[in-house]
Amino acid sequence: MPWPSRKRDKAAAAADKEEPDAKMAKSEEKTSDKQEDEKSAKPAAGKSTSGWKNWKKKTSESGGEESKVTYCHWLLKSEPESRLEKGVDVKFSIDDLKAQPNQTTCWDGVRNYQARNFLRSMKLGQQAFFYHSNCKEPGIVGIVEVVKEAYPDHTQFDKKHLYYDSTSRKENPKWSMVDVQFVRMTKRFIPLSELKVHHLEHKAQGGPLKNMMLFAKQRLSVQPLTQEEFDFVLSLE
Repeated sequence: MPWPSRKRDKAAAAADKEEPDAKMAKSEEKTSDKQEDEKSAKPAAGKSTSGWKNWKKKTSESGGEESKVTYCHWLLKSEPESRLEKGVDVKFSIDDLKAQPNQTTCWDGVRNYQARNFLRSMKLGQQAFFYHSNCKEPGIVGIVEVVKEAYPDHTQFDKKHLYYDSTSRKENPKWSMVDVQFVRMTKRFIPLSELKVHHLEHKAQGGPLKNMMLFAKQRLSVQPLTQEEFDFVLSLE
């Protein structure tokens, strides 16, 4: 992946265009190390037929039994429009991915513990929606596939890099990344506004998008999807 990284997790300088309280586009909310080191975001409930391992989430600090949620797909956010952060353009669209050697890139620069844990949960061959964020019309534009499971994010050790983390150690890296490869464009652009209409309908009447994390955890740039959620979004093509 060419430097600089386009996976951004620092606070956005401008208000987010798709969700007013969110810092989007491979950008995520800042979280305290002590609070988030052992926490993960709970994926939306749903039934999967993929056979992937269950993902376990620790309950709140008040205690309780662990809940099991099955996941098998993902949603990855990226900024398709130029925006400078500390003088570095963090733009990376799906066309930029297609222009990479073998149409493959490492998904680096994630600096949120919940998102990092999702990266570490990804399995070889799982697919994800490529989501254009922090732009005039955010939404899903394509599909990518995990071609290498989580390994240490090299940018955390590079002092010259935008996402250098002086607190991370090579013997115990804080941050991870995966490699993803372009699969295809969606048959049509699926805007956030359309997904939100279905989410509200399903929330009121029942349906696969009722708990979609895109609306429950708006700021996360890496989000899990159930099989039902993934299939329903594909049906919108």
